[in-house]
Amino acid sequence: MTGAREPERPPASAEDIERAWNDTKLAQVLYHDWEAQTYDDKWSISFDERCISYARDRFAAVAGRPDAPYGKALEIGAGTGFFSLNLRQAGVLDDVTVTDISPGMVDAARRNARGLGFEIAGEVADAERLPFPDETFDLVVGHAVIHHLPDVEQAFREMLRVLKPGGRVVICGEPTTYGDKIARALSRATWWAATRATHLPPLRKAWARPQEELDESSRAAALESVVDLHTFDPGALTALVTRSGFTHAHAVTEELTAAWFGWPVRTFEHAVNPDRLGWGWATFAYKSWLRLSAADRVLARVVPRELFYNVSVTAVRPS
Repeated sequence: MTGAREPERPPASAEDIERAWNDTKLAQVLYHDWEAQTYDDKWSISFDERCISYARDRFAAVAGRPDAPYGKALEIGAGTGFFSLNLRQAGVLDDVTVTDISPGMVDAARRNARGLGFEIAGEVADAERLPFPDETFDLVVGHAVIHHLPDVEQAFREMLRVLKPGGRVVICGEPTTYGDKIARALSRATWWAATRATHLPPLRKAWARPQEELDESSRAAALESVVDLHTFDPGALTALVTRSGFTHAHAVTEELTAAWFGWPVRTFEHAVNPDRLGWGWATFAYKSWLRLSAADRVLARVVPRELFYNVSVTAVRPS
């Protein structure tokens, strides 16, 4: 099933970014509207078995595999629908409603659902003020979202409010404090080295990305520094969720060496001419990430969880 394609929103201008420095919510809308146009490509998001397995495994790692699909589910900060649409395909959840503060992201998520052959409800909404009645959903999910929210505890109170008694929240893919520092340092070093190397005369013609594209990426990075508000300690995050009114809060961490590999790879892909990176590169990157992730699961037995990059948390609304 296909639908009419929504008009593309123009990229944020330098003036937009200047206004957004002092308005976090405006920055969120501008950045994510802009990113909606290329977000799936940027983060290698797909809706095939690769990402279905990834979403299912991230959910199961923190919340376990459900015996039956959750009936009515809400995704906050859904972006293009990566998490909830792949969880639906994996049989983890059934009826899906997505929200995002960015109209462009809600459009993209609904368009992706139609491309997969089903419809979802979508609302432009602030996660700190959800536009739904009390006790509406069986499950609330999110992926890489709460680090964008100014008041994380208020957002969890809203998730608690819209959940039915006994309903579950599952938030995955948030940056830990230590892991984020390492990832950003590796990304900055990779960007510096790749953009300079590819502009050397022997490599410039084949490998250099056009300067206007590099400038656009730099503007995106500037906005990213405004919209990325938090990193998390796993124990402190569990305590925050409990303080919000949930019970049985539990956090897990993932990705150590996989993050040390993955962030430079993603940065390199955006610093060079994409025509030079074909299917062979994509296969190498994905299989390497899988092998390192498997090694990280072994390392998790001896390495403190605070050192890993991703933290996920789950909890239950009291009955």
